Amino acid sequence: MFQDSPIYDRLVAERGDVPAGVRREADRLRREVEAVMPPLRPPGVPGAVLPPPPAPSSQWQRVHQLPGAGVP
Repeated sequence: MFQDSPIYDRLVAERGDVPAGVRREADRLRREVEAVMPPLRPPGVPGAVLPPPPAPSSQWQRVHQLPGAGVP
């Protein structure tokens, strides 16, 4: 990742390769979760996996009108 970077090499020597450790732990957790909770599959389609739900919008959106709105 950081080639020819003496500062990064020194940090790795002092603290260990933290990004590599995080990646290993994330992979371990992903395997553990998949063993307990396999990916969702749509009914009747073998091998197909449902896409993840869309991320919520960070902008405020009005979904419903207030009670009595639009009533004369």
